[in-house]
Amino acid sequence: MLSAPLTDDQISALGILAVASVGDSVYDLLVRVKLCAEGTARAEELHNKRIQYVNARAQAKAARGLVLTPEEAGIYRRGRNAQTGSVPPSASRADYQAATALEALFGWLYLSGREERLRELFDQVTEGRAES
Repeated sequence: MLSAPLTDDQISALGILAVASVGDSVYDLLVRVKLCAEGTARAEELHNKRIQYVNARAQAKAARGLVLTPEEAGIYRRGRNAQTGSVPPSASRADYQAATALEALFGWLYLSGREERLRELFDQVTEGRAES
């Protein structure tokens, strides 16, 4: 996916919210691929199932209980503590901060070329979810 990992300096220069923005896209793509692999084929059905995963409340819940390395926990904290401005009306501030933290972690893992770990964490946050 990524032609070459970015260095720590390059990632730091982006700022944590830019990294979270990348992570938002990565998380969304992983969810879409997972749903397609499970047989979701119609666009409307894909969208309806996708939003069960890709929203602040679901991402905050998914982040709970993750076992992170100290380095990953530091990235997560930076994402959680980032000043995001406004919070969507559909989310609490705590959920929005946790979702931003998860996105920052996913963005950092992707940009630094840690795709195996990214997949491990994605499997952890999505396992055991009942589809409706």
